[in-house]
Amino acid sequence: MNIKKLYQIIKERKQKMQKDSYVASLFRLGDDRIIQKVGEEATEVIIAAKNKSKKQIVYEVSDLIFHLLILLASFDIDIPEIEKEFESRNR
Repeated sequence: MNIKKLYQIIKERKQKMQKDSYVASLFRLGDDRIIQKVGEEATEVIIAAKNKSKKQIVYEVSDLIFHLLILLASFDIDIPEIEKEFESRNR
């Protein structure tokens, strides 16, 4: 699955707020919990990198990106805004 498709799913889960959705549960818990999850996942990426485990790095980076997308959705930031920022840095 590509990141844009995953982001669309996250935004749908935010809108529908289904009881059995992990993503919706994070939105219900609020920004502080989402921010905390991003911090936890970033730490896990660092540990995986320190352990030089490619498989674990891929796994943890996937978790980090997933939670970053939830953070972006929480603040109504769309991926094109991030892409625009990258473009502005490519000079």
